[in-house]
Formats: sequence, structure tokens, C-alpha cells
Amino acid sequence: MPGSRGTQRTDPATARLAEWIEPVVVDAGYDLEELAVTPAGRRSIVRVVVDRDAGVTLDDIAEVSRAVSDVLDSNDDGMGRTPYVLEVTSPGVDRPLTEPRHWRRNVTRLVTVPVGPAGSRDEVTGRVTSVDDAGVTLAVEAPGKPGAKKRPPTPRLVAWAELGAGRVQVEFGRSATELPGRQVSDGDPADHDDLDDDELLDDDLTDDPDDDVEPDEEETQRGGTPQAEGGAQ
Repeated sequence: MPGSRGTQRTDPATARLAEWIEPVVVDAGYDLEELAVTPAGRRSIVRVVVDRDAGVTLDDIAEVSRAVSDVLDSNDDGMGRTPYVLEVTSPGVDRPLTEPRHWRRNVTRLVTVPVGPAGSRDEVTGRVTSVDDAGVTLAVEAPGKPGAKKRPPTPRLVAWAELGAGRVQVEFGRSATELPGRQVSDGDPADHDDLDDDELLDDDLTDDPDDDVEPDEEETQRGGTPQAEGGAQ
């Protein structure tokens, strides 16, 4: 069920924003995986990372961005009247798998993870085949000599207590239809793109242009991508 927290937010100002933003994200049916506020010149970057079991599309990002923009505008004093840039995105493949929901959302993915008792863990690479209350089942390939016939993977159930932070391995040529929680059409190649940390919404489409702050030359957005802006002028 959506609503569990991701990255812990200990900064008082960020924690105050989380009190406003997290209920909006949860009501929309998503988990708030991360909320970070980073100073950038005379403004701040408010980064919101969301996810859910069904996956996150660009339309979902647009929906969450509008909701978060509305709540920030209605609590404008929360940013101390400081101009800000809002980034709403989904988790990238480099985000570690640390919660049961992270593993559940990556069934069929190839991962590398330290397993075993604390202090004596071995790194294992395998494909996530199932996730339940007992832990995570991995299909682990046995190491072999170069050129030798590969043996079939061996199922290995790893209990939660012996499972470290997993890392998803990028597999080139993997079809989007194989990805968990992704609904894609057969005829539209554009629908086969997975969201990652670099795919951000241009929320200027829903903002009043008169409310936007023109960026200074030294405050160029990451990758040249325009993003939503708010706060005092």
C-alpha cells in the first residue's frame, strides 16, 4: 500500500515540506521515495521522487507535479519566500533496493546484492523471481569456466535479515514488455522508454508564465531541461 517513506528527511525545513507533500503524493496513489531540497544560487531545487507497483509514466509525473505545485503554492511561506525549481521524477535503476516494495517492483530484474549474516556477507548476482514475507528468491547462475556450457540458474531464497541493499544491473536489449509494472503498446516505440532520473517534467506547461523566474546564466538547469519554478520573485 502506498504511503511508506523512502529516504529519511532529517533537515527541519525539508521535514516541514514533507508534511505537506507526502499526503498529496500518497492520496494520488504513489510512494514518496525521496524528498530533497538543495540550494542552487539564489533559489532552491525541490526534488520529489515517486514510485508505485504499477510503475510511473510521464502522465503520472505530470499529475504528481501539478498536485505538489498546488500544495507548495498554498504554503508559500514554507520555502521562506525563496524562489525554487520543482523536479518530479521516478527512481532510476541506480537507486538501491532497500525495502520489500523495491524488490517487489523489480521481479524479473537481474540484481547484485550482498547476502548472508551481518559481517560475513558474500556478493551474489541473480534474477529476482519472487518476493514474499519470507524474503527474496533469486535465480543464481553458478560461476563457470570461460567457454564452458552454462548450467541452469539455482533458486536461492534469501531471508530479509540476510539481504543487503540490491543494485539493479542494466541489461542492454531487454524489452520493455519484460519490465515489471510497465504497460506498453506493441505499436508505439516511444512507449518502450523507461523513466529514469533524467526524465523530468516541464511543469511550465501548467504554470502562469508571469510567475516564472528567469534563470541567471550561472544557474543553468541540469542538461538544459526546463523545469517548474515557484516562490517569490
